[in-house]
Amino acid sequence: MDARTLGTTGISVPPIIFGGNIFGWTLDAPQSFRMLDAVVEAGLTAIDTADLYSAWVPGHHGGESETIIGDWLKRRGRRDDVMITTKVGMEMPGKGKGLSRAWIRQSIDTSLARLQTDHVDLYLAHRDDPETPLEETLSAFAELLKAGKVKAFGASNYAAARFAEALKTSDRLGLPRYSVMQPHYNLMERADFEAELGPLCLREKIAVTPYWALASGFLTGKYRSEADFAKHARGGGVSKYQTDRGKAVLAALDDLAARHKATPGQIAIAWLRAKPVVTAPIASATTIPQLEELIAAARIQLDATEVAMLDRASA
Repeated sequence: MDARTLGTTGISVPPIIFGGNIFGWTLDAPQSFRMLDAVVEAGLTAIDTADLYSAWVPGHHGGESETIIGDWLKRRGRRDDVMITTKVGMEMPGKGKGLSRAWIRQSIDTSLARLQTDHVDLYLAHRDDPETPLEETLSAFAELLKAGKVKAFGASNYAAARFAEALKTSDRLGLPRYSVMQPHYNLMERADFEAELGPLCLREKIAVTPYWALASGFLTGKYRSEADFAKHARGGGVSKYQTDRGKAVLAALDDLAARHKATPGQIAIAWLRAKPVVTAPIASATTIPQLEELIAAARIQLDATEVAMLDRASA
């Protein structure tokens, strides 16, 4: 697969980053191992996870995804073949949260232990922590960089103004900058990112790796009626998209899918990949046929007219 460079990090990533929140959640350990084998063999060698995954599952405490990935890395001996992203900042139930120096130091060591490695390629602030001075957070990340525990660091879920302030703080103090932004961005979630954060990332040469590329499955086209929402675990969460705008987006995706002999979900991912600000979107699969769809999506190229068609439908 054609690789892209992750902003100024020097790290190479495939055209789609594989979302690892499913490991230990919708896939158990044996299923996760099979999926990881298939993902890496297919060339999707960048895996995104977080310390939090999957604390929302009854009986889980967070770290389940990292643990499975770590067991797979040890069993297969493929650490050098994959790029691993993990995150810190969201609340780990009963343990801690935020971006203080102490919590970052503790969290990276715990994540490394679960992942059974001595470094992660990319470490993200999972969300902003307004209670901790930016100077403290950024200097803590710089320490991890110097210690070799991370190769690069970035942020997720930051407002544009706060992210700009973080970049200025790094420049003022001579600290390494956030080099990656992981926002919520897709055909159904455009306004917040495109208003300020996207242009900021483009100006500052920040790599952008959007999550929920398929709007929790809505953009696959499997949710088209009230009855469809009841059939799937995520149905309740995507019912908000069942609007005239949502229907217009699905109609445009259907049109382009027919032209490209593809699926609506593949076209939705191709739209993200066509955006100059986007380095690589994050998407996942729980079955081999779904993985094959992702691989095919990485090869679809939309022309400017087709991108504009989706822009209008989703405006």
